[in-house]
Amino acid sequence: MDDRVPRVPRQERHDPARDEDVAGLRFGVLGPVRAWRGDDPLPTGSPQQRAVLATLLLREGRTVTAAELIDAVWGEDPPSQALAALRTYVSRLRKVLTSRMLVSDAGGYALRAPAGVVGLDLTAARTLSEDAEKAWAAGDVRAARDRLDHALGLWEGETLAGVPGPYADSQRVRLEELRLKLIENRLDLDLELGRHAEAVSELTSLTAEHPLRERLRELLMLALYRSGRQAEALAVYADTRRLLADELGVDPRPGLRDLQERILRADPTLAEPEAPATETPLVRILPAQLPASVPDFTGRETLARELGEALVTETGDENRVMAVSAVAGIGGVGKTTLAVHVAHQARHAFPDGQLYVDLQGASPRPAEPQAVLGAFLRALGTADPAIPDSLQERSALFRSLLDGRRILVLLDNARDAAQVRPLLPGTAGCAALVTSRTRLVDVAGAHLVDLDVMAPHEALALFTRIVGAERVDSERESALDVVAACGFLPLAIRIAASRLAARRTWTVSVLADKLADERRRLDELQAGDLAVKATFELGYGQLEPSQARAFRLLGLADGPDISLAAAAAALDLAPDDTEDLLESLVDTSLLESAAPGRYRFHDLVRLYARACAERDELPSRERESALTRLLDFYLATAAGVYAVERPGDRLVEQLEETAYPGLHFEDRHDAQDWLYAEAGALLSCVRQSIGDGRLRRAVDLLWVAKDLAESGANAREYEVAANEALQQARSADDPHALGRSLITLTDVHLVAGRFDRADAAAVEALRVTEDADDPVPRCWAPNTRGIIALYQGRHEEGERHLTVAFDNFRANENRAGEASVLCNLSRIHLATGRVESAVTLAHQGIGIYDRTGNALRGANGRYALGLALTESGLLTTAADILRDALDVFRDSRQRLWEGMTLFRLAEVDLAAHRPAQAAAHADLALTALRGIGGEWRRGLVLTVLGRALSGLGQAGRAHVCWTEALGIYEELRAPEAEEVRGLLKLSVAA
Repeated sequence: MDDRVPRVPRQERHDPARDEDVAGLRFGVLGPVRAWRGDDPLPTGSPQQRAVLATLLLREGRTVTAAELIDAVWGEDPPSQALAALRTYVSRLRKVLTSRMLVSDAGGYALRAPAGVVGLDLTAARTLSEDAEKAWAAGDVRAARDRLDHALGLWEGETLAGVPGPYADSQRVRLEELRLKLIENRLDLDLELGRHAEAVSELTSLTAEHPLRERLRELLMLALYRSGRQAEALAVYADTRRLLADELGVDPRPGLRDLQERILRADPTLAEPEAPATETPLVRILPAQLPASVPDFTGRETLARELGEALVTETGDENRVMAVSAVAGIGGVGKTTLAVHVAHQARHAFPDGQLYVDLQGASPRPAEPQAVLGAFLRALGTADPAIPDSLQERSALFRSLLDGRRILVLLDNARDAAQVRPLLPGTAGCAALVTSRTRLVDVAGAHLVDLDVMAPHEALALFTRIVGAERVDSERESALDVVAACGFLPLAIRIAASRLAARRTWTVSVLADKLADERRRLDELQAGDLAVKATFELGYGQLEPSQARAFRLLGLADGPDISLAAAAAALDLAPDDTEDLLESLVDTSLLESAAPGRYRFHDLVRLYARACAERDELPSRERESALTRLLDFYLATAAGVYAVERPGDRLVEQLEETAYPGLHFEDRHDAQDWLYAEAGALLSCVRQSIGDGRLRRAVDLLWVAKDLAESGANAREYEVAANEALQQARSADDPHALGRSLITLTDVHLVAGRFDRADAAAVEALRVTEDADDPVPRCWAPNTRGIIALYQGRHEEGERHLTVAFDNFRANENRAGEASVLCNLSRIHLATGRVESAVTLAHQGIGIYDRTGNALRGANGRYALGLALTESGLLTTAADILRDALDVFRDSRQRLWEGMTLFRLAEVDLAAHRPAQAAAHADLALTALRGIGGEWRRGLVLTVLGRALSGLGQAGRAHVCWTEALGIYEELRAPEAEEVRGLLKLSVAA
């Protein structure tokens, strides 16, 4: 990775006492020529003196004659007193470095020091580069990348900065070549690690700076292709071929041509990182996700053998298609246990790994195939930026990654065939094993197995293995009574046997007597959930009253899990007491500990707990009170998060009152962490509450949790909850709830770029709250309408809406709202040519935000100010302001505004004639806006990216960007389409 000159070994006696004179000396040449002793900088003198020092350092201990030094510093035209000047420089350097290090030798000079005593940044960079090569060859890509990144971090600006002379000039070129090779290798590793989208921005800048460097062009093509931007990748090749022909009269090298051909034929090997160009292959990720097989697996020998043979035999036959086996049966019949056992037995036939997922088919909200595929792709080594957004694309990439590999996929607890199909491998060599409560007859080619209850002898054998033969053999008849009362369901038998095993003072007959009491179990053991409920009755009946109450009430809450604090609210208990109760339920296997401080029910246990609550919680108001406390907890805590992030916003004072307190946060980051950690449970609480008489509080909870939509992290789930709240508000004929739910939807549509729908929702919100005593929608609806009008070019109308909003916010004494309007008005003024007033309005809005400590919305104000300053021609100030805003948006996880600020920085770069930086910022904006912001915003960024690429001479890629932008604008019927048509006409004419 470098081209250093081999060192000539020197034979000399080493005196350890001399090491003390030079110990701690460090030198730098990868930037200004500098020296340190320890952490203290040393004077290196004039530029010519630094040239002498640099020459000696770069000769790495070898003697340099006086003539060579004079030529290195002054070249062919040295001054008459060059030798005297040289001796003066050497004398001064000796005073700094000691004469024992800078020695005279054979009519010249040399820097001599024991190995390891003196440090040179160039030597460190080479060592790190060599270490990176070794790590790369060993397959440790991340370690190799880290070492190269460390090596590149040793460069500080221009190499040998400010050092005169022909020797410095030549060395500067050599060391810059070394740096570029390290950058290319590091970017190569970035692509292997799946950092394609991030690499595009850097590669765009580098190819602009080094247009004839084909390796950079090749890496850019690959990064674009893996980012789903095939047309741009091909355009890079076209631009490169044209540039090489014009500048050098040559064609692209074979590697670049080969990559173009592979992209044209959509070579599937390009979809995943290639092996490194070394003899030692990279270690491939081998997922091993199967849950542990139970040690006491009993019975099912025939079925286990049948399933195993179907998987292994069909997988091993190259003429057969991919094997699928589907096991169906009622809940608790042992489908998962059997499937996991079979999968472990068949592991030898699938050396490339095993994938597992619980599809939660029995829950109210089964796992989405799109989310499951995301987890599978990560397990197979795909980086997050390389994972597509749509279900179809993820499924296709999943099948591509499995092609040629032998992987077993275990899909547990499926709801139906529609949930399963996108998750199936597509080629022979792989296999899928599916469990479901329903027979998946519509999964083509599946080997179907219906799993019934255990045979009596199998049930007794399972019971005996758990309880112990010494206890069962003496009470065989009672044991048979127990397994019969369990309906021979494995889950019921396991629960009953575990209870008995944990109670050494009980006999089997005691347990049998308890089961014989029909009041403690269902009158009949039926198919489906009733059979499972009967098994849980055993465990529930052994609970203390406080445990049973916690079990019942926590089962009422929807959501994937529940935190300790939320559970304490639902139970109306102190956190410590709540934790003791929940941990005791974990011990009984009626509750699971999902993570420290978080708990969850198995979906069947939750159903049973709810049945118990309906049966045992009398009067019913106790159930309602638990859910009300839970909603109050979420609303009070989320309102606190909103207040911490948006100080000065009066919305928190105008929410529905809560009787139960929430958590309190001093730190904004802690508040954000809570909101995102609770997103699933919080939104589930909203959806559960809107139909249970708590509509207004549920809508308010949606509003104060709006960051979940604006960040893009939970936008889809948030939108579902908002739509359900709107429908319920209409049905309830509640203008207050309807107005606020409409405002939450305006935000959803605005973030998604659906401006017409956002405007319609805002108009309806104003209409339905016209006579309602709720100032909040009357403030925010016209503000939103003003923003939409700005986006759609209706500036006069937008200014009218914003003026109304400002008056309403002022009447409501909402200073944060006033600031928001002022910043939006700034953009209206800017769009209508009133640049000076635009700057003034933005400053006014920022002033209000800063006085109230509202950093997040202050960043929005700085965003508006940055636009106005850009138009004023104050480009440096504008860039600084926008970068300040960008830091806040990133810190606040506001991905939409992060992307838009990067886009505005690209506009500043274009105005400052920095097309390479503009392209880099635009590429980063596209990455940030992936999956959020809507197509209109994507079109804006593509247009600017095209301008930047055009400025770099990359006409082909620019044309691709503009063509895509035009397609977006034409579909949206956006006025920006006309501008892009003009750009395309000019590009064709050129």
